[in-house]
Amino acid sequence: MSPLPELNLGLGITKDPHAAAAKDDGEIIVRTNSGLSKHTISIVISDQETGKINLKIGDKEIEIPTYKLTVTDDKTNETESYQVTRDTLSFTKTKTKRSILSFLGFKKFDKTSYLYENIPYEPTLERIEKFDISRHRKLSHDELIYHLKSEDKNIMLYAGDINEFKKPEDVFQYFIVVDKDGGKSFIGDIFYREKFLKLTPKVELQIIRRKEVPKNFEYDDKGNIKRTIYL
Repeated sequence: MSPLPELNLGLGITKDPHAAAAKDDGEIIVRTNSGLSKHTISIVISDQETGKINLKIGDKEIEIPTYKLTVTDDKTNETESYQVTRDTLSFTKTKTKRSILSFLGFKKFDKTSYLYENIPYEPTLERIEKFDISRHRKLSHDELIYHLKSEDKNIMLYAGDINEFKKPEDVFQYFIVVDKDGGKSFIGDIFYREKFLKLTPKVELQIIRRKEVPKNFEYDDKGNIKRTIYL
């Protein structure tokens, strides 16, 4: 089968509604065509746990579980895998378990733990929820951010240096893409596919609902997970 013709190629400029927080002016150059079918880049956030990363939340660095994320497209069919976080944590309280020696004035044997509440985004109606995120993108030389719109919620998919990540106040939940190169491998992968597909493709994000969703995480004083409490 011969490839689809690519006719009447033009340039358009669209304003990113989230540009106020961007490093650039928020304008995205979008190549469009006259009604021909676009190719699709598919990003899938799975329910398969793959590891952990350390993320600074507030003034403390803590462990966050990561899950498998895959990227493919319907022209090359090439698939690449990354890690992604799925949990949005906020500090709740500190708990101290006193040792027997604590009553004798030896406080160093007390055990302190830190409780964080988790408010993640999970599909509710279907096992897999899909978002068209093609036009909700913010780009700089070292960060790529997609915004997901769901009813009254503002959700963000972030790729970049996790040490530079800060949750915007208007964002409810977030996903952070993790790779060995500070997000640059993922960003380069997306750019490669866009360039290869020539026409600006549709970018579809799929989120697979987890069977067990963490409600709270309890950490030790080094930021390691001691206990996970599920919904």
